[in-house]
Amino acid sequence: MQIRELNLKELQTVYEVVSQLRDTLSYKEFEDLIYDMRDMQYKMIGIMDGEILITYAGVCVQTNLYHKRHLFVFELVTDEKYRGQKYGKMMLDYLLDYAKMGMCENIVLSSGLEKEEAHSFYKQNGFSKKSFVFLKSI
Repeated sequence: MQIRELNLKELQTVYEVVSQLRDTLSYKEFEDLIYDMRDMQYKMIGIMDGEILITYAGVCVQTNLYHKRHLFVFELVTDEKYRGQKYGKMMLDYLLDYAKMGMCENIVLSSGLEKEEAHSFYKQNGFSKKSFVFLKSI
């Protein structure tokens, strides 16, 4: 078992897990977005068992006036075959250390309204609800 940064050669493996969370995203869209996000220093981090991706986190160190310097977690998903086996907690522990090394004050993430199981998971791991996310399609 290894937690490491993933590279662009592993996009197909990443997509197979990420698509379980972002199920309307085609591979082509995913690939294009990953390449676009490189400009903001988006990092792909995975818990790997050999060549098998078990848990994925897409993260970026950001700074703003509200959260100051923080680690933003865009995606956190464990392959459905491995859920309930503490891999999500393992990844959050890793991300905490990653954020500390990046001199971040917080870890910030957003979760969909219908994701009650995810909300419970985050609360159990020390996260608290601090804001609402509003979206207007254009």
